[in-house]
Amino acid sequence: MNNKLMSLYLVTFLLGIITLQAQEKPVLIKIRPKEIQDVLTNPGIGFTTFQRFNGDSLNSGDRWTEGLPIVYQKFEGDLTNKNYPQTTIAYFRVDWSFMEPEMDQYNWPMIDKALRTAAERGQTLMLRIAPFEEGVKDVPAWYRTLVGKEKKGPSFKWRIDPEDPTYVKYFGGLIKALGERYDGHPDLESVDVSIVGFWGEGDGSHLLSDHTRLALLNCYLDNFKKTPLTFQPLNGDAPDPGVLVKGTPITASWPDGRNNGTGPQMRYLGYRMDCLGDMTTDLWPEKHWSHMTDIYPRDIVKSGMSEVWKKSPVTMEICYTFLHWLETLKYDEKTVNYIFGEALKWHITSFNAKSSAVPEVWSPLVDKWLNRMGYRFVLRKFEYPSFVIRQGQLSFTSLWENLGVAPIYKDYKFAIRLKNSQKTQILSTSADLRTWLPGDIVHDENLYIPYDMPLGTYRLEIAIVSPVTFEPRIKLAISGKTEDGWYSMGDIEVK
Repeated sequence: MNNKLMSLYLVTFLLGIITLQAQEKPVLIKIRPKEIQDVLTNPGIGFTTFQRFNGDSLNSGDRWTEGLPIVYQKFEGDLTNKNYPQTTIAYFRVDWSFMEPEMDQYNWPMIDKALRTAAERGQTLMLRIAPFEEGVKDVPAWYRTLVGKEKKGPSFKWRIDPEDPTYVKYFGGLIKALGERYDGHPDLESVDVSIVGFWGEGDGSHLLSDHTRLALLNCYLDNFKKTPLTFQPLNGDAPDPGVLVKGTPITASWPDGRNNGTGPQMRYLGYRMDCLGDMTTDLWPEKHWSHMTDIYPRDIVKSGMSEVWKKSPVTMEICYTFLHWLETLKYDEKTVNYIFGEALKWHITSFNAKSSAVPEVWSPLVDKWLNRMGYRFVLRKFEYPSFVIRQGQLSFTSLWENLGVAPIYKDYKFAIRLKNSQKTQILSTSADLRTWLPGDIVHDENLYIPYDMPLGTYRLEIAIVSPVTFEPRIKLAISGKTEDGWYSMGDIEVK
């Protein structure tokens, strides 16, 4: 056989191989992960500790502390919370008098230590600086000297005159300095907008002049552009809580079609409730209402904040404690279920139970509640090809469901990992998880395989990861989690 004929045979053979390879199509692999019912401890949702951290002992009885600096307990290395859910948020509420013991001298080490300890215990820090409280918990001594003795004002929960320009100057100055130092801190979960009233809950905010109210609000809005802010217009003392929001750059909308403005200058603030579970008018005989049945359903709508949960978190605090509910108020299971159901209806993301024990009889109710609080992602179906071509595309489809009542608010990423003994390659998708509202979610995408990817068989895994480190951060409500937090879907070959 001459050389020309041999070359012809060789070319024909090679073309045949190329044609066969071109005609070979991957098999579509379909995965339907198994859903699990475990309580998932995930970032930014669930219970919070209060003036404490994971692993600390709880408050005894039905009492709690607030407004004071944290009393740090000896930590033995065990993060378990006995008779209390595991948490990813530590809530710290401290009075102005401890933050600024001397004029213009701020107690930053107190905040630094709380942030550091929270991070060490697997938590982020939720923070409120309260201007003052009832009883002996006054404004800073130097400020009391400056403004004089306490006088009766329009609200009995005002210890000073907030219309005095020095209040905006000094308390507002503290908030400005706080934002300049901590805005965007990775361990700071959120900051409460606290402007006046006992515990900083805002009582009498509607009695402030527009000038003072806006000046105090702007101390937060102007100085916290990265860290989420939480507002509280729902105290029940304002005839129309909408007046607290109108005229501000806080996003709000009302059922009749009105809104508080649109555009990039508007700010999404979450809202908070500080008395979840108040069911009896006996506590408020002078007003003849309860928070659960009168104030919250009305004020959430009238404040214009009923839709903010789609962009910003809703956080709630228990009225009294669980033990008080059980032993003093005599709540039964039906009442507790009603309270939890209303909180879900209002799209709760996090809950401060004041580090007071959950009665054992209600533990199953709490677990069921936690499984819907905030976000809870289930991957229903994942489809991908049995092989991909190097420098080609990995085309996948995915069907998810958010079984929670809220989206995730931080910019975590949905990622795919290809892994074998030679190579680990992480491919980040374009999914914006902040838009994954409760219900069904579809995400399909084509991801490119790098040109230098070693050939071979890989394990295909998925996870919701940090946008910085690409380490898994969000537990999914499915089985199959690996030791390092990824979820295995099956094998794929790179050709």
